[in-house]
Amino acid sequence: MPSVTITRDTFLEDSQGRRFSDVVNDPDQPFDVVIEFFNDPGRQRRMEESEIHHDRPPLAGVVRELESHPAIDRLLADTHTQRSKRLRQAVGVVIRMIMQARGWRKTGRKGSMGVRATKNGSAPNHNTGGLAFWFIRAERYERAEGMPFQSVRKRCQKLWPK
Repeated sequence: MPSVTITRDTFLEDSQGRRFSDVVNDPDQPFDVVIEFFNDPGRQRRMEESEIHHDRPPLAGVVRELESHPAIDRLLADTHTQRSKRLRQAVGVVIRMIMQARGWRKTGRKGSMGVRATKNGSAPNHNTGGLAFWFIRAERYERAEGMPFQSVRKRCQKLWPK
């Protein structure tokens, strides 16, 4: 599958993306870093593999690398919770745009990315366990033509119907 390229313009032309013009146009937000990160063909492949082979959201295939990027980590750690939430939501829109362009559709379900820490007024919201430090859940996707493998739950239901 050829890689998908998202630009600021294509993001702002998207029905959801246009709602995040505050993130795109904020010079303090590393939106260009996000776009560059997700335009990488290897990362797009890992996002698909996360769904196909690991039964996890696409973000799970790249989240540790994304969160370790200095500009993104700095923003999520140092920024007011609402502003960092907007960036995290914009990341979800970028992922949706890429996955849909590669022949996937949303399932309407979210997959867990981490276990949220107890609220602390002096620290931003982060996780204490799981795969991600900053992201708590992420959208799940399925191939438009169907998935090549069944989930464990579906296999159990098929083998032992109630």
